[in-house]
Amino acid sequence: MNLYQDYLNEIEERKSQGLHPKPIDGADLLSEIITQIKDVNNIERENSLKMFIYNTLPGTTSAAGVKSEFLKEIILGESVVAEITPTYAFELLSHMKGGPSIKVLLDLALGNDITIAKNAAEVLKTQVYLYDADTKRLKDAYDSGNNVAKDILESYAKAEFFTKLPEAPEEIKIVTFIAGEGDISTDLLSPGNQAHSRSDRELHGKCMITPEAQAEIQALQAQHPDKSVMLIAEKGTMGVGSSRMSGVNNVALWTGKQASPYIPFVNIAPIVGGTNGISPIFLTTVDVTGGIGIDLQNWKKKVDANGNVVRNEKDEPILEEVYSVATGTVLTINTKEKKLYNGDQQLIDISKALTPQKMEFIKAGGSYAIVFGKKIQTFAAQTLGIQAPTVFAPAKEITKEGQGLTAVEKIFNKNAVGVTPGKVLHAGSDVRVKVNIVGSQDTTGLMTAQELEAMAATVISPTVDGAYQSGCHTASVWDKKAQANIPKLMKFMNDFGLITARDPKGEYHSMTDVIHKVLNDITIDEWAIIIGGDSHTRMSKGVAFGADSGTVALALATGEASMPIPESVKVTFKGSMKEHMDFRDVVHATQSQMLQQFGGENVFQGRIIEVHIGTLLADQAFTFTDWTAEMKAKASICISQDETLIQSLEIAKNRIQIMIDKGMENKNQVLQGLIDKANKRIEEIRSGEKPALTPDATAKYYAEVVIDLDIIDEPMIADPDVNNDDVSKRYTHDTIRELSFYGGDKKVDLGFVGSCMVHKDDLKIVSQMLKNIEKQNGEVKFNAPLVVAAPTYNIIDELKTEGDWEHLQKYSGFEFSDALPKANARTEYENIMYLERPGCNLCMGNQEKAEKGDTVMATSTRLFQGRVVEDRDGKKGESLLASTPVVVLSAILGRIPNIEEYKMAVQGINLTKFAPVSTKL
Repeated sequence: MNLYQDYLNEIEERKSQGLHPKPIDGADLLSEIITQIKDVNNIERENSLKMFIYNTLPGTTSAAGVKSEFLKEIILGESVVAEITPTYAFELLSHMKGGPSIKVLLDLALGNDITIAKNAAEVLKTQVYLYDADTKRLKDAYDSGNNVAKDILESYAKAEFFTKLPEAPEEIKIVTFIAGEGDISTDLLSPGNQAHSRSDRELHGKCMITPEAQAEIQALQAQHPDKSVMLIAEKGTMGVGSSRMSGVNNVALWTGKQASPYIPFVNIAPIVGGTNGISPIFLTTVDVTGGIGIDLQNWKKKVDANGNVVRNEKDEPILEEVYSVATGTVLTINTKEKKLYNGDQQLIDISKALTPQKMEFIKAGGSYAIVFGKKIQTFAAQTLGIQAPTVFAPAKEITKEGQGLTAVEKIFNKNAVGVTPGKVLHAGSDVRVKVNIVGSQDTTGLMTAQELEAMAATVISPTVDGAYQSGCHTASVWDKKAQANIPKLMKFMNDFGLITARDPKGEYHSMTDVIHKVLNDITIDEWAIIIGGDSHTRMSKGVAFGADSGTVALALATGEASMPIPESVKVTFKGSMKEHMDFRDVVHATQSQMLQQFGGENVFQGRIIEVHIGTLLADQAFTFTDWTAEMKAKASICISQDETLIQSLEIAKNRIQIMIDKGMENKNQVLQGLIDKANKRIEEIRSGEKPALTPDATAKYYAEVVIDLDIIDEPMIADPDVNNDDVSKRYTHDTIRELSFYGGDKKVDLGFVGSCMVHKDDLKIVSQMLKNIEKQNGEVKFNAPLVVAAPTYNIIDELKTEGDWEHLQKYSGFEFSDALPKANARTEYENIMYLERPGCNLCMGNQEKAEKGDTVMATSTRLFQGRVVEDRDGKKGESLLASTPVVVLSAILGRIPNIEEYKMAVQGINLTKFAPVSTKL
């Protein structure tokens, strides 16, 4: 009984951390526990019963298989346990969600004992996580004349698994908790530097916000035991930055309700709010758990008697409080009227938070149950040869006669599943769509694996064109946490059918390439829909949506996703770029000019940015689409010209071939299949059969933004503005400043060139700038550390061939070694250049970080508090975001340069150029 004793030792260790026993997922440990249960004289029997009943993970974990079989023995009378009657055994099976529990229930339902069969059938009628093997058994039994199978199918066809659930309460009492003022990043709810613990839900819950905030939430719960605590982003948006399922899990753990008494630390139904609503991808994650996300609109722009917005001395709109949501305020959500109340006072209409579809999620305890339930109902009706009755809220199908389609509307119409045949759908329609490409990243992948186990999935959907499991977020440091988690993750995902960055058998070189770069390459059709477990799943081909780990799991298991067709904002360009400007400056200027054009309103938020940028290849265009996550857009689409798209697809083919050559192909020949599809797409474009995707001339947009390149004369910097008197203005991506704002004397403690925002040309710019500086000054001296991390190994290989890597090596004081990866994160930096391993590095903030309190100049996307750099006593850490040449020069000077210094440093360097298309697309 060694495993059990080891488990007891672990329990004692966790007690010292204030934690309960870790849930059991292993078959061997649970087998020992069952042996002790059968031994009525065993001193550990009572404890073993509790562990078996209350602390075993369901789904397809190996422990769930052992638990299901033991419950089957009890139901058949083969084992007798006084505390677990056959009736109770059926109840326990009903909470196990799928996989081996469904197999056992089908064994019993289709068995010879009619009484047991009927009891098993009643439990099966409540289950929805059935897969092809399960439904085939039911169909075969029905075709053979089995009446129990017929009874189950008739129940499924009527969707009794849903209709017999209790309705959502008409009134939900809540008490408010202000989690922060201004935008709340999911890093506050689930810090990136605690990514290693996400699959241990109770342990990870300890990192939400602060211990003081957790205590305050508990105090509110004690004071208001009949109410739910609603976390609020006052004067901001809740959940910006990423979907972060672990963030929603943490909120649910502290404020939600337990999904099942037999499943530990899986809570559902969190309630969150924000003055400016909930970030779109985070709201999807809230839906997964049957929660509610409310756009509070409790602060409005002040207007004068003429209706004009009143502004302060900084030309910013002055906000007025419409109603208070101060911590401790008691409010009521009326789900029938779809209104928010304070006592008898109606505050706002919240119908967008309580659509018919969202009400179904609330009733079912999450969106997965609805997705699988619809599939089961359709299967049952088809098997019985009947029309399925209308049970679920009908999908909203919006058609506007005579109105053309935007790019996203075209993509959704092409990939739509289960819509009225021949009907053309416009924005606002609810659509189930086929997912072509799926990406799972390594700090959320363990949770995705858990979700797949929980929904009883064992193999990737055959309709998915390609899926990839990255190793980029844990590339910097191969520490004990990574060594424990990542090989296990890679094996699970490899077995499931994904292409994996690391070979579970260690036969091919680890490809720690940044996930977005790989997904951008394996997306070989601009009509594709991509789902990825990261907010920066933004491709320059197709339309890509960042998603929580659960939605990624659902896409992998079913090959589908469900969402409304978003509205679009069209972005075009005029004028020309100045020689000394970099394309990153155009990206920042787009956000700045948009805010200026619309009086501070972010028209991108929650919408698709359709950017007409077709003269740039996929790598360069990705810089724009990548940043749209920080613009709070739901996604973006790059409208490309035919020849440009063909060149991008040729590059993608070559990189996919490199993956094959390295040994990353799997038994399904996924990578070769992608090359074949790319060849087919290229031929379609060349022949004129199907040109590159463009919107219709008569398409309608929420807004149209025209960016004037002529007025971009200085490098643009996204500033976290850490000392702004208005707390809500700190750590947003909306403060975009020109270089001259800083006067050439703001100290910079560290520079970082890396993350998904850079491509090969950025590394060549580093090399060329070092040559320039040496020529001008006679030497290259760094007055601040410069960390350089290429996004992919391909880039390094190409730089070696072209001679730039050798030049970078010449000026570096540290170069990564795959043979000797770092075992510990760096805590101090010298004033040298560090050539780091390909991957996310500082941008992720879960392994490497700048020194506390540093002012960092970075090419990355993350400026949130504590992400790249933490505060220290008396000095706030700040991460300013800029182009590669600005970052390099800042590290060399140890300060932000002035415009003259900048222009001299980039003389003769071919910065990333862009020119608007000359012909109308």
